Amino acid sequence: MQYDVAIVGYGPTGMALAALLGQLGHKVVVLERYSGLYNLPRAAAFDDETMRTFQKLGIAEKVLPGTNIQQGYVWMNGEGDVLLDIEYDNPGRCGWPSQYMMYQPHLEDVFDTLCKTTPGVEVRQGVTVTALTEQPDGVQVTAKTEAGEEVSVGARYVVGCDGGNGFVRQHLKGDLEDLGFFENWLVCDFEMKRTVPGLPSFRQVCNPAQPISIVNIGPNHHRFSFRLEADVDRDEVLKPEGVWRRVEQFLTKKDAELIRVANYTFRSCIVDAWRKGRVLLAGDAAHQMPPFLAQGMVSGIRDARNLAWKLDMVLDGYSDDLLDTYQPEREPHVRFITDKAIELGRVQTMRDPEEAKKRDARLIAARAANRKPDKLRYPALSGGLIANDGELLPQGLVSTAEKTALFDEIAGTGWLIVAKGPEALCDLTQSDRDGFAAIGGREAVFAISSMFGGAEISDTNGVYARWFDETGGVAAIVRPDSYVYGVARDAGELALLTRQLLSTLGSPKS
Repeated sequence: MQYDVAIVGYGPTGMALAALLGQLGHKVVVLERYSGLYNLPRAAAFDDETMRTFQKLGIAEKVLPGTNIQQGYVWMNGEGDVLLDIEYDNPGRCGWPSQYMMYQPHLEDVFDTLCKTTPGVEVRQGVTVTALTEQPDGVQVTAKTEAGEEVSVGARYVVGCDGGNGFVRQHLKGDLEDLGFFENWLVCDFEMKRTVPGLPSFRQVCNPAQPISIVNIGPNHHRFSFRLEADVDRDEVLKPEGVWRRVEQFLTKKDAELIRVANYTFRSCIVDAWRKGRVLLAGDAAHQMPPFLAQGMVSGIRDARNLAWKLDMVLDGYSDDLLDTYQPEREPHVRFITDKAIELGRVQTMRDPEEAKKRDARLIAARAANRKPDKLRYPALSGGLIANDGELLPQGLVSTAEKTALFDEIAGTGWLIVAKGPEALCDLTQSDRDGFAAIGGREAVFAISSMFGGAEISDTNGVYARWFDETGGVAAIVRPDSYVYGVARDAGELALLTRQLLSTLGSPKS
């Protein structure tokens, strides 16, 4: 096998996975049917967990120029009454603002440069995969170039990141579970020529006569999306003159240039099997969701983060049973988000005027009573390689004698034991510590500096003191994707968790 991993598809999920594996030292080939980047926006936003992944990849600051930090999200009805005014946390749990609006071509340019300059990563564009043949030690991938030349590469594993209609999902012949959400939408993107006072930054117009979503998609770009009836004339709604009539309340041709019009059917579906042998699915190839929570691209990047460290360990000789934990961990998370997005979409875009009036009255009454909307918190991981907890470890500012920075910058992002103080480690034997070090594990211990010896890490803003208080723990084992494998309430439980982890992983094959 010439490569450790072949990735089919060069969108954000495939780019993230290629970069993560490349930075872990693996030989990766990416096969993409288009000869260049798409260069038009599709996704509109990402969250602080995604920015934490960009931080790990070393591109967070490079991504920022193509983003706006979003402070909130407003729902209004057709009469202009505010129904909901949602505030986003800044910082969020992962140490970055909770919501970024983005211009996707900028993100993909940054990713493209990263992938093509990462040692071990080879990107082949203009290559369409036509066959996958599994062999005892890997998968033979057959493809054709734009010139019609047949090429073949061998890889120990293949990951399909080629979207909902891609080749890899079709090859696996998985059953597609339809979650019952189909809506017809017109998506219109504009490049701004000038600042337009009063242009909504992030607004849902919950008008049963015409539901509209208005969002900025990074600096100098804006998107208007209109829910359509199922039987509209597709050719007619795509005409630019009709688009300008739809947005005339907000924009004119003097304000902006129309750069993209697309008619989408928003869908919700999940493939039943994300892995068969040495072939896996990630991103839209495994699941599709409506955009009402802006979690489509984000979920694909979570898939990549989950898969990358597991493939890394398997490629280093650990049992590939570890890959069987991928779908049990990720599918319930995806399913929860998809269900919530469907629920949100149905509330936002209801077409029955009487039901819409009831919705409006309920939400307006809640605002009058000063009841703030609940913040949506995504579920912890469970099953798979999780002993307990399964939440993301929060990321706050921490300090050493040398510098103050976000936790991941100081402690790193491999296997970690994060301890409230050194006493939490007292029941770990040398064998435990050696075994943990053998999987690349390290220890990050908080303590209060004193004249008798400084702390290894100081909890600068108290993020971790609060977290240990909330969980009742004195230490935690944290996975390479920053999810908590398990929280220990005392030193003895930490020793047991460590031995349980090492036993589950086993020893690498020589």
